[in-house]
Amino acid sequence: MSESKAKKRSKTSGWKLAVRIMIPVLLILALFGGMVFGYVVLGHQEFSEVFEWSTWKHVFDLIFAP
Repeated sequence: MSESKAKKRSKTSGWKLAVRIMIPVLLILALFGGMVFGYVVLGHQEFSEVFEWSTWKHVFDLIFAP
């Protein structure tokens, strides 16, 4: 009887671990997807510029300029 409880706990903890890993991964994918959509589709710019540091530095400077 105690063995069946141990098996149930291992399945539950495995699922919780998978969810804890999946949520940050999905959030990061959503961030990159939003960057690409906003810059390429809405901004009509080239895809190759999305992942350049200078692009996002320029955007940051535009937003927080005095």
